[in-house]
Amino acid sequence: MKAVDKKFLFNLLETPSPVGQEMPGQRVWAKAIKPYADSVQCDTYGNTWATVKGTSNKVLMLEAHADEIGYIVKHVTSDGFIRIDRLGGSDAAVGQGRRLNIYGDKGVVPAILGNTAIHLRRDSLGTEKAPKVHELWVDVGASNEKDVAKLGIRVGHAAVYQDGPMELAKGRIVARAIDNRVGGFILQQVLKRLKASKKSLPFTIVCLNAVQEEIGGNGATMATHAIRPDVAICLDVTHATDTPGLDHSKVGKVTLGGGPTVSHGGANHPLVVERLIDSAKKAKITLQHEASGRFTGTDTDSIFTSRDGVASALVSFPLRCMHSVVETIEESDIEDSINLLLAFIDSLKKSDTFTQTL
Repeated sequence: MKAVDKKFLFNLLETPSPVGQEMPGQRVWAKAIKPYADSVQCDTYGNTWATVKGTSNKVLMLEAHADEIGYIVKHVTSDGFIRIDRLGGSDAAVGQGRRLNIYGDKGVVPAILGNTAIHLRRDSLGTEKAPKVHELWVDVGASNEKDVAKLGIRVGHAAVYQDGPMELAKGRIVARAIDNRVGGFILQQVLKRLKASKKSLPFTIVCLNAVQEEIGGNGATMATHAIRPDVAICLDVTHATDTPGLDHSKVGKVTLGGGPTVSHGGANHPLVVERLIDSAKKAKITLQHEASGRFTGTDTDSIFTSRDGVASALVSFPLRCMHSVVETIEESDIEDSINLLLAFIDSLKKSDTFTQTL
């Protein structure tokens, strides 16, 4: 990965974008993708998309989501501690003893998620369980409710972990919000390389960075209705299941560094999936396969049912330690995902419809 691209990726990973407050990250993304697009737009709730016009009215939408999991202030106690709830699928089991930033009315307030010392909670029976989210407590250095209010914090303010990106060996990147900030990075890279290639595009390309995926695909629902794509590819993370303690008969087998995955199941249109597989073969990209028999758990579920149906597919990149502060991805999977989308675009013809026929 080039230094300039990694700088953008790390900036995107650093920028807080909790569910419902995605605009800081959207502004970073929009600024980075604007040089490679004909236009960049933003809607009422912050969905942001970049468009490159093709030679036909047909639209290919490439989609990722901009939001990250976090917490929301739910209650302030009389002695100045804060109780929280989840924003998206935050894991209370990894919360204790971590550093937070709370985004209050007066700016960022540093905080900690407290942890009672092991000496004071020794469990002789070995039955200690992970805390429930309402049992977590946050300390901002206050002694009472008034101290908290003076810091500009009230019920409803969002918080995310302070942990930023770092690099491991073998081209692996660790960060708190790879899900799905890397998806937005891949979209920017696709448009950047398309512009450099100067190729004529038979389809108009719309790259959508959607909000509120972590609480049900709300942003993708809104934006897909507005964009009206003919075909869509959703880009998101998937579980790399090559870590200790996982049963592949239950969770499937996906390997970090093994290439992007393509999903199979109801939301995934067979003709789009077939074209992705063919494109990967021609570009010599190794694909992994996943079964999504009932639903994908991604924005694909919101996209494919829009209006009278959108021919859709899900491409995912393997991720270890999902919904934690040590989410881990391999650079080769990022590069292969970029190249897969470029190969799919290169395969398109004006006559393509991706419509089932009798």
